[in-house]
Amino acid sequence: MLQRLSSLSTPPPPVRPGSTRQAAGRTAEAITISERITTKFERAFSSQHPDALTFWQSLAASYRQADRIDEAITIDQRVTRERERILGPAHPDTLFAWQSLAASYRQADRVDEAITIGERVPNDSERILSSEHPDTLTAWHGLASSYWRARRTREAITLLQQVVTGRRRILTPEHRDTAAAEEELRRWSSESQN
Repeated sequence: MLQRLSSLSTPPPPVRPGSTRQAAGRTAEAITISERITTKFERAFSSQHPDALTFWQSLAASYRQADRIDEAITIDQRVTRERERILGPAHPDTLFAWQSLAASYRQADRVDEAITIGERVPNDSERILSSEHPDTLTAWHGLASSYWRARRTREAITLLQQVVTGRRRILTPEHRDTAAAEEELRRWSSESQN
């Protein structure tokens, strides 16, 4: 695949390089694959191509999972700047880039920065995508996680309850994102009692 990239006149559809390996817990292998494909793609097309930015954002997520948080933040900051410049601040991919940066800040215990982003992105997402869009619920979930990390327990639990309600209605109770939010809500509620 790496050799074929340079011979294409148009880029292939975006994929998450190494995502299967990452899902299988083989994060180091996923990172190696992601780094190679991202670099090759960027050379073949452009570092400013939206799909190149998608590859970089995927690599940042892999770094975050591997606890290589400084590298994830560096990439997330670059991707966010480039998405805003190329796509504009009101594009769904730009909003997702901000969410990714907030997640990296949260993991690095830069909670104030994560909250600053997190308080803005869900409102922008509601305006651009709608309050009923799954990505809007994901943005609210990210803010709830930042509040939890900042020990703003009551706000975090209240917001996560709203996310669960919304996901049940929009995605169905059986959806994996609904189930994950419900499990997190149970855990937070239990931990807040102790």
